[in-house]
Amino acid sequence: MNMGPKTLVCFVILVASEGLAADLANPLPADPFVWLEDVHGARAMDWVHAENAKTLDVLEKDPRYPALLASARAFAETPDRIPTPSFLGGQVQNLWQDPAHEHGIWRRTSLADFGNPAPHWQTLIDVDALARAEHANWFFKGANCEQPAERRCLVYLSDGGEDAGSWREFDVSTGRFITDGFNLPRGKQPTIWESRDALLVAREWHTGEVTVTGYPYILKRLQRGEPFSAAVEIFRGEPTDVSVAAVLFYDGMGDHVTLIDHQLSSYEHEYFALEPPHGVAKLALPPKSNPDGLLDGQLLVSLYEDWHPEAGTSFPSGALVAIDLAATIADPAHLHPTLIYAPGPRESLQGVGVTRTRLLITTLENVKSRAYVYRRNTDGRWSRKPLALPDNSAMEIDDADVQSDHAFITATGFLIPSTLWLADLVRGTARSVKALPAQFDASREVVEQFEAVSSDGTKIPYFLVRPRAMRHDGNNPTILYAYGGFQSAQIPTYDANLGKLWLERGGVYVLANIRGGGEFGPAWHEAGLKTHRQVVYDDFVAVARDLIARGVTKPARLGIMGGSNGGLLMGVEFTQHPELWSAVDMQMPLLDMLGSEHIAAGSAWVGEYGSIANPEERAFLASISPYHNLKPSVHYPEPLIWTTTKDDRVGPQHARKFAARLASMGLPYLFYEVTEGGHGSGATLDEQARTTALEFTYFARKLSLP
Repeated sequence: MNMGPKTLVCFVILVASEGLAADLANPLPADPFVWLEDVHGARAMDWVHAENAKTLDVLEKDPRYPALLASARAFAETPDRIPTPSFLGGQVQNLWQDPAHEHGIWRRTSLADFGNPAPHWQTLIDVDALARAEHANWFFKGANCEQPAERRCLVYLSDGGEDAGSWREFDVSTGRFITDGFNLPRGKQPTIWESRDALLVAREWHTGEVTVTGYPYILKRLQRGEPFSAAVEIFRGEPTDVSVAAVLFYDGMGDHVTLIDHQLSSYEHEYFALEPPHGVAKLALPPKSNPDGLLDGQLLVSLYEDWHPEAGTSFPSGALVAIDLAATIADPAHLHPTLIYAPGPRESLQGVGVTRTRLLITTLENVKSRAYVYRRNTDGRWSRKPLALPDNSAMEIDDADVQSDHAFITATGFLIPSTLWLADLVRGTARSVKALPAQFDASREVVEQFEAVSSDGTKIPYFLVRPRAMRHDGNNPTILYAYGGFQSAQIPTYDANLGKLWLERGGVYVLANIRGGGEFGPAWHEAGLKTHRQVVYDDFVAVARDLIARGVTKPARLGIMGGSNGGLLMGVEFTQHPELWSAVDMQMPLLDMLGSEHIAAGSAWVGEYGSIANPEERAFLASISPYHNLKPSVHYPEPLIWTTTKDDRVGPQHARKFAARLASMGLPYLFYEVTEGGHGSGATLDEQARTTALEFTYFARKLSLP
C-alpha cells in the first residue's frame, strides 16, 4: 500500500476477560439430549431429517402453502430488488443473487451508471461458476480491499454460508484470483491489509490456538510469499479471552489507523496504540467505548458510558466524540475529546458514516429516524445541518465513501417501499437513485405508535400496523415481533413478504421496542443486562396485554416471532406465559441458557447474559432458560422451531434439544432445520423463500387468518 507522506498508526484493543470457569461445586444437570449437539453427526442428522419430514408433511400440505411459497419466491427473485451498494475504488459494487445465480455474482459499475434503470455491470466473480469449477459450496461473504487503490482485494468465501471462511487474493483490474497471492484456508480469521505485501491476520495458527468462543487470540504479520510458520507475532491474548481482530480506518487526507480489537462481552475494552517500532501505549479511553472511524485527523469514538477525561469535562453515555490523532499519539494517557453529538432524553445515535470531508450520522428520536451532516470548523468545533430526506421514514447508512463526499442511505417504512438515496454531504442534498416498486397494496393499512406500561412503570413504545377498517373486537390475527438485546434498535422496514403474505390478507403486525435494544441509547440496553433481564420479558408481555386491552387481538389470535436473541425471547415467553399466545415462531433461537457457553460462540455473550460461573447469574439463567423450564403438565401452544445446520454463531443445538425435550414430554411442536446457510434463513434465495412460506403458513393455521 502506498502510504504517502501521512502517518500510519496502529491501535491495539483489549478486553478484560470474564473467563468461563467450571462450576465444579454445582455441575450442570444431566442432559439426555446432549447427543444432538454433535452438529454433523450421523445420529443427529438422521433425527433432523426425520423431524423435517414430519414438519413439511404438515405445513407443505396446507392448502395455503403453495400460494404463499409462490409469492415469497417472486419477491426473492424479482429483478426490481434494490442492489444494495457499497463503494469500491470510485465505483459501486454489490452481490446479486437470482435464479440463475443462487450463490451470487460479485459485480461493479460506475457511480454514474448505477443510477440508470439498467446499469452495465462488470462481473468480478461468478460464485456459482467458481463453486462448480472447484466442486465446492462457496458463498461470497465480503471483500477486504487494499486502500486507497483498491486494485487488490481479499475475498472471503464461506462453505455453505457459515461464519468461518477462506481468504483469497483477487485482482480487481484483471478479474482473476492471483495464483501466487495470499490464500488463507478456512477459519474464523479477521484479516486486514497492513501494506501491499503484508497482512495482519488473527487465526488458529496451530491446533487449539482459539479462545473458549472458538475465535483466534493471536495476531501475526504475514508477509507475501512466506509460509504461516514465518508469520511474526504482533499481539497475543489469552485462551480465556474472546478474540483478537485487526480493523483498518483511513480518511480522505491519507491518515491511517489500524485497530486491533480484542472483544469479550462486546462492552468493555482497553485500547493500545501500536506505533512501530516503539511498541504499544494504552489510550485513556473509557472501557465502554468504540472507535467508529477517522476524519480530518480526528479519531471518532462512540461512548457507551459517561466519561470524565479530565477535571471539569464530562461527556454523556450515547455521545459521539472526536480525539485528535496526533495529540493522542504524543500523550495517550491524557486525551482531550471534543463533543460532536450528545443524545436527548428520547434519542440515540444509530449510524456513523465518514466521507472525505464530512461526517454523516443517523439518530432515532422516539424511534423515528433523522439524518445529519457534520463538518469540523477551523476552530475545531463541529457544526451540523439536517440532511434533506423524506420525513416519517426509517433510515440506514448503507455506505460512505472516504474518497468523495457521497454516501448511500436507504429510507424505508412499514408501508413505504424502500428507496436508495445518494447523498452529497457537501451540498447537503440527496437524490433518489433506486426505488422499490410497491410489492403489496398498502392503501388499506395504517401505522400507529403506542406505549405500554411495563412491570416497573417504564413506558414501552410499539408500532401497530393494521387495516384502517379493523374492528377492535379482539378477533384480529396478530403477529408481535421484538428482539430486545445487544443494543440493537428495531425500526420500521418495508417487508414485501410481511405485506403480501400477512397484511394484505387482513393480518395485523406489531413491532415492540422493548429494553435490551438501542432505541434510547446505552441505558435502554443496560437496563436488561444479565440478572436484570426479566424486565425485557416483562416489557414484551406489557405490549401484548396492551394490544389485548385495546381490542386489537386476544390470545387465540395472537402469535409471536423473534430470532437469535429474539429466539431466546420467544422461548422465555413460551414457558413463562403460554396462556397469552397461540403461535410462537422461534427463529435460530438460544434456548439452553445453562449450556450456551459451550455451544458455538455462546461464551462471547457472557457480557449480555451472564455466566454459569457466577452463582447469582447462574441462578437467574436457570430461572429463565426455556430448555430447563419446560413442564409436561402445562398446556403450551404448538411452536415452530427452526434453525440452520451451518449456524456456527448460535448453533442448531439449542433448537434441536428444545424440540427433543418437547417430544419426550408428549408436547406438540414443529421443527425445521435448513441444512445450508449460516445464521439466517438459508443461503440461497429459494431456501429463504421456502422458510418464509413455512412461517406464514404456520401463522395462518394457528391464528385463523381469513
